[in-house]
Amino acid sequence: MDEPQVLDQAVRRSGALIDYLARHLRRRTETALTPLGLRTRHLVALTVLRDRGDITQRDLATSLVLDSTNIVGLLNELEGRGLAERRRSAEDRRRHVVSLTDEGFQVLCQAETALAAVEDEVFEPLSPKQREQLHELLVAATSAASAPFC
Repeated sequence: MDEPQVLDQAVRRSGALIDYLARHLRRRTETALTPLGLRTRHLVALTVLRDRGDITQRDLATSLVLDSTNIVGLLNELEGRGLAERRRSAEDRRRHVVSLTDEGFQVLCQAETALAAVEDEVFEPLSPKQREQLHELLVAATSAASAPFC
């Protein structure tokens, strides 16, 4: 019977560390967003609206990888708070165009400030150069997964 192959002790696996750090960041992010009345899905939608400008509801759903039912619920929440607005498209009355409101922009800025503080806390042990290297490595690693965060 063949002996199980033992991994070289010099080989270090990062998956568990990345998972632990991601869970820690997620908890800290949720804590930072709660006073603003936001959840991560709100933050991502507001960021897309800011970065892409006016966008059809369908294109926003595609960007966020949401089905039509979930995008409607998300937009209802954002509109209810005055953070985004939907209006009929001038070109095609069957479509809705979604826009970030001034209030949505302000709340997004507050959220980004809070999240920068979270990252500063979590990555405090790293030098600025190490943080930049980490970011570059994560961008390289996630590009293979077609992550929209880069």
